[in-house]
Amino acid sequence: MNILNFIKNWTLPVSIGTGIGVYLIFALIPALDGFATKASPVFATLLPVFMFCVLFVTFCKVDFRKMRPVAWHWWVAVFQVLCVVAVMAAILALGLHGRALVLAEALLTCIISPCASAAPVVTQKLGGNLEEMTTYTFLSNFITALMIPVCFPLLDGGREMHFLAAFSLILYKVFTVLVVPMLLAYVVKHHAKRLCQRIVSVKDLSYYLWGCSLLIVSGTTMKNIFHADTTLRFLLLIAAGSLLLCIFQFACGRTIGRRFGETVNAGQGLGQKNTAFAIWIACTYLSPLSAVGPGCYILWQNIINSIEIWRAQISEK
Repeated sequence: MNILNFIKNWTLPVSIGTGIGVYLIFALIPALDGFATKASPVFATLLPVFMFCVLFVTFCKVDFRKMRPVAWHWWVAVFQVLCVVAVMAAILALGLHGRALVLAEALLTCIISPCASAAPVVTQKLGGNLEEMTTYTFLSNFITALMIPVCFPLLDGGREMHFLAAFSLILYKVFTVLVVPMLLAYVVKHHAKRLCQRIVSVKDLSYYLWGCSLLIVSGTTMKNIFHADTTLRFLLLIAAGSLLLCIFQFACGRTIGRRFGETVNAGQGLGQKNTAFAIWIACTYLSPLSAVGPGCYILWQNIINSIEIWRAQISEK
């Protein structure tokens, strides 16, 4: 029982530690190489399944009539755009190249990427507004889809990126990740009410499903870091930069939200990022090494989430 209580209270750190530990076991024991090679595509398939289930369960709890933009949405969105503009201006004005450019791109992907699709899960756990957070998740994804085709061609003049093609591809990913589970949840909520009630009655179901997906993501992140073609010192520099950026974004989001009495929502909206998406855009449009930035950001943001949830649990007692 003590072990179960520990897992329930520290789900996110346990998921992160387990994912990293399992990867290290398979990476350091040569006899397990064959199994690891066969298991890799299985985990790659399981991750989107878990994320789909997380969002489906979360959306079953959403009151769709309350989903509308509110003031803090626009302030957080404008702040994100200004941060992207500032980083882009610094890169272009200073003419960054080599490792300096890779570091800047690693941080840029952590800023420009949208609010995490799992942010409503944590927000609800912290006592925030589920509908407002869900609405901002969609708004944030749309803003990201606009900014990437505008900004990224400026970083690599040799890479041709058509605005409509990139915009459409990103919106397609948003549709499959966010819209499809929301539509399914809407159908279940209004036409299969008994099933919806049974799903909603399972306490913290979406939270524990997210813990399972985080286990896979943590192992994948450690794999990417181990296989990064660079020095340990530069990896540590990227990790430190993403840590400072993570703290900065959470703090600024909470500061903005405090003006509107929405500290939790705004903090999660700006600080909790869709890092899987950030890794994808880094590998697709920028230097693959810059993907280490959002890879490390995964660990930092979930450590912050764990501390926030622990503090919320303490305050409830």
